[in-house]
Amino acid sequence: MYIADLHIHSKYSRATSSGMIPETLSEWARIKGIQLLGTGDITHPEWRKTLKQKLKPSDRGIFEHNGVNFILSGEVNLIYSKGGRTRKIHIVLCFPDFESAEKLSKKLSIYGSLVQDGRPIFSLDAENLVEMALSISTEIMIIPAHIWTPWFSLFGSKSGFDSIEECFANYTDKITALETGLSSDPEMNWRVKEIDRFSLVSNSDSHSPSRIGREANVFSKKLNYFELKQVLEEKDTEKFLFTIEFYPEEGKYHYDGHRKCGVSLPPEKTKEMGYLCPVCEKPLTIGVLHRVENLSTRAKGEKPPRYVPYRNLVPLDEIISEVLNVGKDTKKVNDEYKRLVTYFGSEMEVLLNAPLKEIEAKFHPEVARGIGNLRENRIKRIPGYDGVYGKIKVLGDEEGELEIKERKQISLF
Repeated sequence: MYIADLHIHSKYSRATSSGMIPETLSEWARIKGIQLLGTGDITHPEWRKTLKQKLKPSDRGIFEHNGVNFILSGEVNLIYSKGGRTRKIHIVLCFPDFESAEKLSKKLSIYGSLVQDGRPIFSLDAENLVEMALSISTEIMIIPAHIWTPWFSLFGSKSGFDSIEECFANYTDKITALETGLSSDPEMNWRVKEIDRFSLVSNSDSHSPSRIGREANVFSKKLNYFELKQVLEEKDTEKFLFTIEFYPEEGKYHYDGHRKCGVSLPPEKTKEMGYLCPVCEKPLTIGVLHRVENLSTRAKGEKPPRYVPYRNLVPLDEIISEVLNVGKDTKKVNDEYKRLVTYFGSEMEVLLNAPLKEIEAKFHPEVARGIGNLRENRIKRIPGYDGVYGKIKVLGDEEGELEIKERKQISLF
């Protein structure tokens, strides 16, 4: 397996760990079991300078640092007016070389600052961005990011569009792939037939080293830049094996809700409430599940003619934290995490392949049970909403059980 996480951030992005540097990223990629990592923030001049110093050319369009492969990538934030509404769209760009990244960055500098944030804000239409990128190199990959997130995405309920063509018009067929985001998984995306022609990718969008690989893409073999682009464009299911996904309920925009009032609602309840918070009567933030249902053109559970499978995972430190009943950032969790990863080689190996009997015999038996439940989808789910991460309980006993955490507001319904 060749596991790739193409969308992360550097220390130059806002609200990001100072540890997002090549040395730490390559170390954590080995711990996680990630073979190909996006650099993130390639439009930032200081980060690009660091990358040119630290990364060595490896294969065509691929660079290397301490045994880990890197691809030049970065996310941009487009804020503009179209169709009488303000649009806010995040797009991941991948580049085959530093030259094309530098040329596009220079052109983009007219529309916003490149130095204030590793994920820069540009007053530029998404359609014009694609046109500009392709004028520099037709090999630049264009991947709309976390396409269902309410505030900054292609289909976002607050500032997005109702179709891909509405956003990209004549450049729709130039889109390389679509990123599902933490609050949706491929099965949810399959409900929208318009998406069928695109590969669905999953990436961590990580702001700290320990979170890389929480979502990722699994390929059958090592790929250079141009091979990867072709596999994604052609939706090659022989080489693109599956994606690794959060349970979408764990994402922080899965359900509708209002964080300030602690209100979390499924779509049907939101409709009953007239889309208003039952506590403060202000508009609710409409989550990913609701938005998918509004745009769906296929029944739930129905699959497209051709698709890349997926597997839901829960980060290993969260499993250990639940078993030990302590915070995931505690020494107890960290020590057990290191023991497991050191023994089996990587976190992905522990979660995907390690024999449960061996985990049970050599480590905590409940960790083995939790991983077994995860592999068989025997989990409990507490959906996230309005910026609040959800929770997945791996020690649940009933398959497919959905647990909605009761809050004091529930009595108001």
